[in-house]
Amino acid sequence: MIKVAVSGAAGRMGETVCRAVAEADDMELVGRADPRLGTSVEEAIADAEVMVDFTTPDAAVGNARTALERGVHVVMGTTGADFAQLAGSGRANLFVAPNFAIGAVLMMEFARRAAPHMRECEIVELHHDRKLDAPSGTAKRTAELLRSAGANVHEPIHSVRLPGLVAHQEVIFGGLGETLTIRHDTTSREAFMPGVLLAIRRVRSLPERYVVGLERLLFD
Repeated sequence: MIKVAVSGAAGRMGETVCRAVAEADDMELVGRADPRLGTSVEEAIADAEVMVDFTTPDAAVGNARTALERGVHVVMGTTGADFAQLAGSGRANLFVAPNFAIGAVLMMEFARRAAPHMRECEIVELHHDRKLDAPSGTAKRTAELLRSAGANVHEPIHSVRLPGLVAHQEVIFGGLGETLTIRHDTTSREAFMPGVLLAIRRVRSLPERYVVGLERLLFD
């Protein structure tokens, strides 16, 4: 059994992760950290092998550092912070994913493959009005992948924040007399759970101490 703690456990994503971990046959939920629960990260990870973090950008780096220094592997779902500064620190592995939805990762991969053939493109990302960072981590990661494939990503990335949305993104390519739109829509936070559980299962055996992107687990 993989012993898992969740940081940000009282948030919408944190509560969903807690349920998914508790229902997984090969995992045990051993700690829940959140200021609203009165439980610190240090307390929550006391018996954990892996910590999943869905908190805020200003808290996530410190949370990850605390876990890594105690030998607890980290699956980071919070975006908007610089986690590269933690690469190789502590005694455990750090896995960071801008998006845990399998479909979103496939969207980025399909867009990357299209980029050499239709180089002009724009990214539009749409999220709920409580999302703190803009553009989203998924949009920034998509832009990195597209540029590495030779695309000219028009700036700025368009960010929409409205109630009623969950997480959505489209990449629009333009060519001579044609356009191509690759879009992914998340309608429920449960969509992220297969990716989160995959990361929990794989984080202890990563090929490097610091790995970014769910595609590294799906395609490598």
